[in-house]
Amino acid sequence: MNAPHVVVVMGVSGTGKSTVGRLLATELRVPYADADDFHPPANIAKMSAGIPLDDVDRAPWLDAVGGWLAAHAQSGGVVGCSALKRGYRDRLRLAAPELITVHLVGDRALIAERLRGRTGHFMPEALLASQFADLQPLEPDEAGLVLDISPGPDAVTEQAVAALRRLEPNQETS
Repeated sequence: MNAPHVVVVMGVSGTGKSTVGRLLATELRVPYADADDFHPPANIAKMSAGIPLDDVDRAPWLDAVGGWLAAHAQSGGVVGCSALKRGYRDRLRLAAPELITVHLVGDRALIAERLRGRTGHFMPEALLASQFADLQPLEPDEAGLVLDISPGPDAVTEQAVAALRRLEPNQETS
């Protein structure tokens, strides 16, 4: 790869953002961060109680994630982050203009099954509907790619690495 990329692996909860993000960071030899770790305790408490976050709740969280991305813009990095709305991704791009988004998509039943099998995470399956309601897919002017999760994390990561190797910063693919 000519230049290190700064990447957000996005999607609704249960698509494998953390798993694919970690694998992708390893392949790219850059640091990984999980956006969940940037949530203040009040956000985690709200989500744990089954209450969806609103844009006011998300603003400081997005700014913290954006700060991490900006700090890694020159050296590269990968963040697993829901980034469901275009406005959220725009806010992250303000911090890291060369940001590339990898949008993980999949069948709702598969995602719900993954959530039911997950332990030790604050995001309940009950909030999946609100996530799908908020989801705004990548638009043509957003640098990024859309990958189906059904082949599994290793295959998805291979697809992402191959696409990123073809992609110079400030370009897009789908």
